[in-house]
Amino acid sequence: QVQLVESGGGLVQAGGSLTLSCVQTGGVFRNNAAAWYRQPPGKQRELVAGIRTDGRTTYGDSVRGRFTTSRDNDKNTVYLQMNSLKIEDTAVYFCNTRPARVAWSLFSGSWGQGTQVTVSS
Repeated sequence: QVQLVESGGGLVQAGGSLTLSCVQTGGVFRNNAAAWYRQPPGKQRELVAGIRTDGRTTYGDSVRGRFTTSRDNDKNTVYLQMNSLKIEDTAVYFCNTRPARVAWSLFSGSWGQGTQVTVSS
C-alpha cells in the first residue's frame, strides 16, 4: 500500500520561496512517476509539475521558469522548489505518484493528503 506524506507548506509573501517535500512509503518509488498538482479555492485540480522515472520533467504553463521539481530515489522523495511566488499560487498542493507511463492529464495513482500554500501580498 503506497502512502504519500507532504510537508513544507505554509504562508509566504509574494516573491518569496517555499520547498515542498513528499515521501512515499510502500511500493517502489523509483519505478513510479511523481507529480505535484494543486487546487486553488473554488477551482479544479491542475498539474503543477511532473517528473518521470528517467528525470524528464513537465511543468504547467503558469509555473514554468519559477518552479522546479526533482526526485531522490534513495530517499523515496519528490520535491517542489517554488520561487517568485505569486498570490495566484495560493492553493492546496497534492503529491502524486503513478505507474511510470500514465499521462499527467489523468488523475491516477496515489495521492497525499495535501498541504496548504498561501501567498500573501
